[in-house]
Amino acid sequence: MDINLTKKIYANISAIGGYVPENKRTNHDLELITDTSDEWIVKRTGIKERRILDEGLATSDMAVNAIKNLIETYNKDINDVDAIIVATSTPDMLMPSTANIICGKLGIENVWAFDINAACSGFLYALDMGASLVETNRYKNVLVVGADKISAYVNINDRSTNILFGDGAGVVWLEPTKEVGVIDALLLSNGTGKEFLNIEGGGSLYPPSQDSLEKEKTYIKQDGKVVFKNAINAMSHTCLDVLAKNHLSVSDINWLVPHQANKRIIDAVGKEINIEENKTLINIEHYGNTIAATIPLCIWENTSKLKKGDLLMLTAFGAGFSWGASLLRWTI
Repeated sequence: MDINLTKKIYANISAIGGYVPENKRTNHDLELITDTSDEWIVKRTGIKERRILDEGLATSDMAVNAIKNLIETYNKDINDVDAIIVATSTPDMLMPSTANIICGKLGIENVWAFDINAACSGFLYALDMGASLVETNRYKNVLVVGADKISAYVNINDRSTNILFGDGAGVVWLEPTKEVGVIDALLLSNGTGKEFLNIEGGGSLYPPSQDSLEKEKTYIKQDGKVVFKNAINAMSHTCLDVLAKNHLSVSDINWLVPHQANKRIIDAVGKEINIEENKTLINIEHYGNTIAATIPLCIWENTSKLKKGDLLMLTAFGAGFSWGASLLRWTI
């Protein structure tokens, strides 16, 4: 067998797509429901509105729309796809996987497909897994999706969460190249934060039942102060660590793409790593926190700003806790 050990295959993003529902939940809407105000919400989160998917539709529907957007924009052939990884905390159902359901809705067969749940860090985990599949030459066309219908788990009367979350989906197409695309990732988790940000109900510990509904275990809950502090610390340190690991500095970064959880967290991370403010991509104002979809959606919305060869640093923090940072060259 002839094996060329010197040949390096990189995974690059050759296409990107996104989708957000048409329905908006504005700060004014929330003023009519709970004791809050547009001024209060914007000051503390930077969010003015978020998108909400219709009842009867699921995470897979948004993912399919995002994939169709990618295909139409970049003239891709869906039949070339040989692997789909979906990062989501809100699967259509416990089984089968949302990735499997997406295959059925797109009419594609014999595809390696599964879900990843790393909460708000999910897209970074899925991107690293997808890049690894391409780099090992096991798969050549990999769709990496970040999608969540988190509104289904939000207590509309809880102002600590109803102001934050919205629905959406983003997707990237990975394929092999000799150009450097996805460079590296540093992804971490510790399990010590599960009590501070979670959805308890619906799993094997608290199976779906009338009792779990009465105890509101099916709603997302968080301790905002604890999450805020840990998010800034974890994202900042991981960004600096992944840069140092690759012999790069913050000045080398063209764009920081942070998880869109809270504008104050985004600003604080930027200050901690000392990056110029105009180098941070943000879209939280109109979409809120879409969980695993925030980073691909943010890139998708800002593709006009990106130039081939730009160095992007992605960073996220989520329940668990889970967190990390990724580096990639923009090759489109």
